[in-house]
Amino acid sequence: MISAEQFVGLRKIENGYLIETNGPMIKVIFLTKDIVRIRASFDKQFVEESYVLTLTAWKDRLDALLGRERKHIQALDVPYEESEQDICFDTGTMRLKMCKQPFGFMLSNQQGEVLYSDLPGRSFARDQLGRVYHYNEIDLKTDHFYGFGEKTGKLDKKGRRMMMCPKDAIGHDPEHGDPLYKHIPFYIRINEVSKAAVGLFYHNSYDAVFDMGCEISGYWPRYSYYMADGGDIDLFLIHGPEVKEVVRRYTDLTGKQAFPPLQSLGYTASTMYYAELKENCDEEIYHVIDKHRKECIPIDNFWLASGYSTGEDNLRYTFHWNKKKFPDPDAFFARMNQRGVNVIPNLKPGVLSHHPYAGFYEEHQAFVKDAAGKEDAYGTWWGGKGRFIDFTSPKGRNAWKSLLKKEILERGTATVWNDNCEYDSITDRDAVCDYDGTHGTLAELKIMQSNMMAYTGRQAIDEVYPEKRPYIISRAGFAGIQRYAQTWAGDNLTDWRTPKFNINTIMGMGLCGVANNGCDIGGFAGSAPEAELLLRWIQNGIFQPRFVINSANDDNTATEPWMYEENITWVREAYQLRYRLLPYMYSLMHEASTVGTPIIRPLFFEFQSDAECYRREDFTFMFGAGMLVANVFDKGATKRKLYLPKGAAWYYWKTMEKYEGGQEIEIPVDAFSIPIFLRDTVILPMTQDIFNIMEDKMDNLELIVSSDRDSAFTLYEDDGVSKKYLEGMYLKTHIAVRNTKKCEIDFTHEGSFSSAISQVLLKVINKQKGAYWVSIAGRRIKQYLHADRFGQAKEGWYYNPSRGEVYVKYVNIHTDYQIVVSFEKFDLIGMSEDE
Repeated sequence: MISAEQFVGLRKIENGYLIETNGPMIKVIFLTKDIVRIRASFDKQFVEESYVLTLTAWKDRLDALLGRERKHIQALDVPYEESEQDICFDTGTMRLKMCKQPFGFMLSNQQGEVLYSDLPGRSFARDQLGRVYHYNEIDLKTDHFYGFGEKTGKLDKKGRRMMMCPKDAIGHDPEHGDPLYKHIPFYIRINEVSKAAVGLFYHNSYDAVFDMGCEISGYWPRYSYYMADGGDIDLFLIHGPEVKEVVRRYTDLTGKQAFPPLQSLGYTASTMYYAELKENCDEEIYHVIDKHRKECIPIDNFWLASGYSTGEDNLRYTFHWNKKKFPDPDAFFARMNQRGVNVIPNLKPGVLSHHPYAGFYEEHQAFVKDAAGKEDAYGTWWGGKGRFIDFTSPKGRNAWKSLLKKEILERGTATVWNDNCEYDSITDRDAVCDYDGTHGTLAELKIMQSNMMAYTGRQAIDEVYPEKRPYIISRAGFAGIQRYAQTWAGDNLTDWRTPKFNINTIMGMGLCGVANNGCDIGGFAGSAPEAELLLRWIQNGIFQPRFVINSANDDNTATEPWMYEENITWVREAYQLRYRLLPYMYSLMHEASTVGTPIIRPLFFEFQSDAECYRREDFTFMFGAGMLVANVFDKGATKRKLYLPKGAAWYYWKTMEKYEGGQEIEIPVDAFSIPIFLRDTVILPMTQDIFNIMEDKMDNLELIVSSDRDSAFTLYEDDGVSKKYLEGMYLKTHIAVRNTKKCEIDFTHEGSFSSAISQVLLKVINKQKGAYWVSIAGRRIKQYLHADRFGQAKEGWYYNPSRGEVYVKYVNIHTDYQIVVSFEKFDLIGMSEDE
């Protein structure tokens, strides 16, 4: 094994420093004062050719391909101080120390607290098989590790050993299964003593392993390590100290979440059954859509499973339409669009020998090649051996794109669903991918195929619908997939453990920049979920950005929201809550697309100073910054225990009972319970106007605001469909709350979009007392003592004592304005405390 054991020399280069060791050559580049790149190369080539990075301080061979996706900046010129033992760099926010012997790096903050350290004497290494290693020193008592993309089990991966080798992991165990479908070599390390966070991103797409303290060797202190099958140790260290800042900076490096159309946040129905009938599947699907309406279940999207593309042999041939099942595909799309439902056909990159378009692909040289680079590579596929489109090749991308436009997009959809794109079934890892002209092995590029498949889908949508916002869905992906696609965690298992552990999977993805993701509701693989399980799963699924019921049940059933009549009332209530929350969720999605912030967040994301949030595994989560959700996941549960973070007070939304943070509580639950706690800084926009996103507009806005502490939130609106928001055609309503004796709420506007909101119902939480007076834009409005009269009024205010909320109703104002709710002390003759 070759390793970096001692320092040999250092010299300045154009954008950083080149360090020579007795093992690898190492480049150190400070992109910003909080991001440093440490690239250890054993072959000492340092070729720059990345499909991933969106922020660079060097020229890259693929700059022209990525175009505006990539931002080029000037690296910082950070001076250093040298002693006999070490070399120290100081950016002003962090300090990087390089120890000369034993060789290794250490990152600390300005206060001298160590945030990260290589394992002394065993930092960078390469073994006899060409695998590369990076070892870090850890403290198993106080360190915690989060992220790693799509993983099962506990949120904190301390003690785990995980593979980054995406598979078609159908029916995976939700607690212990590994690997799954994504390869995102990024994690966040938090120490519960310093409460400081640092991010580690390994810019290397070879299959890899993360060992987070599972392995023990008595010759070294406890350690974690990263191992990749090849390439360089290309590490980006990302300073926080806040988790929020680590995520923001990581998504500066790899891209922000793609901003989808509003319709994508509606419910999506699917099951493999609908497209597996022998004929007239279109008529069955129309019936399913109408059944949703009849049952008062909203639906906005329909995933069309791969059965639409079957041949006479019942094998899948993507882009081929089975005319017995779908006699007129164009009419099918038209009728579904008329119903307000977006059709999303399944696409797979594998091509069997009898595929109707096999000759077309051969003519365009579209396939991955064998190790010799001359013949097409073959791998196992559905129904036999198949070949696979090479999305790192311009020829492969163009061939796929032409058929995608002709057979899917031009028929009436601007959405792409990429499935089975892990490229794991080509077992010869020396198979050759074009790599946009320089050629590379499948070992390095197989997971990049899924990113570039999504890239190609976006290009195709842009060409067919240049004014529309692309909506792409991908099962597989590497770091950076978020800037192209929504993702989901593949074919999960129908099991009581699955919905709760899926929460951790979703949060892990969110910490890795993939805010728009979710898991199949009700489970995909296995038997149909029992009635209580399906209900609990739906009650959780309504908070997932991707809200989809999708199944391939092995007992000849289709999982549908109404399948258990005894629960239909509670199912409807859950769906209604999802659609009520659309203004909040859409605003959070816009925040994700601009800042990188996840929508479903671990508690420590908002309460990093509370170390208890690092340790708890309660399967609770923050939904945005203002809501804590504690779904019920245990069969037959009548009680729910949870922890409320300290640093805030909490309102149980069902009763508005107030709890102080920093304590574990237990609440009673029943079949229809969706336990939600509102933070004492909550600003929550909602509406009851939307049943179908394409048909309905938000005329009435309901806004819940806490009067406990100062807070802020931005309500985001646009047309929900086009790219005009990029030209300023949006409306941001910045809501700022200041709380003293008066609750002052400022509404300021940005953007040129005209809101459809005509009426506002503001609910200001104050459990102690009702208001003294309320004013809107400097004008005091009428108080109503009785709810019935308040309900008939267009404007006025009313105190609801049972919930401790002041209700303020008014006609929406489209200019900047202020509402004041006075909670000054007063008596019955109207004398305020100040008088």
